[in-house]
Amino acid sequence: MVWEKEKIVGTCLLGGAAFAVGASFLHLFLKGDLPLGLGLGTCVLSPFRKRKPVRVYMDGCFDMMHYGHCNALRQARALGDQLVVGVVSDEEIIANKGPPVTPLHERMIMVKAVKWVDEVISDAPYAITEEFMKKLFDEYQIDYIIHGDDPCVLPDGTDAYAHAKKAGRYKQIKRTEGVSSTDIVGRMLLCVRERSVSDSHNRSSLQRQFSHGHDSPRFKDGVSSAGTRVSHFLPTSRRIVQFSNGKGPGPDARIVYIDGAFDLFHAGHVEILRRARELGDFLLVGIHNDQTVSAKRGAHRPIMNLHERSLSVLACRYVDEVIIGAPWEVSKDTITTFDISLVVHGTVAESDDFQREEENPYAVPISMGIFQVLESPLDITTSTIIRRIVANHEAYQASCYSGSFILVASL
Repeated sequence: MVWEKEKIVGTCLLGGAAFAVGASFLHLFLKGDLPLGLGLGTCVLSPFRKRKPVRVYMDGCFDMMHYGHCNALRQARALGDQLVVGVVSDEEIIANKGPPVTPLHERMIMVKAVKWVDEVISDAPYAITEEFMKKLFDEYQIDYIIHGDDPCVLPDGTDAYAHAKKAGRYKQIKRTEGVSSTDIVGRMLLCVRERSVSDSHNRSSLQRQFSHGHDSPRFKDGVSSAGTRVSHFLPTSRRIVQFSNGKGPGPDARIVYIDGAFDLFHAGHVEILRRARELGDFLLVGIHNDQTVSAKRGAHRPIMNLHERSLSVLACRYVDEVIIGAPWEVSKDTITTFDISLVVHGTVAESDDFQREEENPYAVPISMGIFQVLESPLDITTSTIIRRIVANHEAYQASCYSGSFILVASL
């Protein structure tokens, strides 16, 4: 009887051990981590191995970066698992188009901050040569090269993506309608300098300045579709959802709030948003409406309308949520409704005399002891970008009269 019991116990123990080992093997088998030398064979395991991530590559100048660029990067990311972005060097842009409005280090900050970007290559070539394409495939493990459906023609008339197409490693995305760098420059020149860009000289100059193919301005019947303050952007709830994170703050999250116009979204904006996000768990950004910005900054502002500015901010990886059309004054009701823990403001802004105003917009958070002034990492404002554009445009016009050839900016 004792032996029979021991036999039963031994059988149970062996059975339990076998079950445990079998379960462990099954777990490894399903994960695809089981060593091939254990007898199950390569052909059985291969379907269960981890799939290699699809890596896609997209390049550009990304000068005067706007929500159209961000939407292109969003679409490119959707075609793979990892998005690698090449940012063209200043030298390459100057050689092919003329001096950029924003230097490489600022353009790198902008591209790295886009939430759909996984990796960035600095000093990328303007055209994808066979040599660089091989480097992309071998060194960066790129599977596909992505570009928009607008033509990209090099100065010699050839297709910049001919090699990628020939190799069968090219994929195309839809260009975002309603915005272009040309359009933004046109709006800015019309608003700031109070002159039309629809005359023949300025129209032709703007067309040449942005004719790389990354931008596609349209000129019909002698009238520019760019160069107007009226935006062609049609906001939809679907586009806002595409740009949104779709997640709210956790129950105990420290919510940081920062507000502003965020017009002509630039590296200075990105860096102060990064600093603000570091102070909490959730960054809420208030974006003032067009009427408020015009009242505070002048009749010619903003250059970009409320929904355009909102999409640019939403595309930033440091931003969790935005208030579209936030009030100028941060009220007690706003703080309570959104459970705001801290309100911040940068040291670099279009106007830093808010504390001297009769009605300080931050009076309530100051009185509550939840207001903090942040040191801005970069001394850049929207006016800085506008001055650069005006200077480049004037240099271009002067060069036309002198017979030289200087361009204003590039995509």
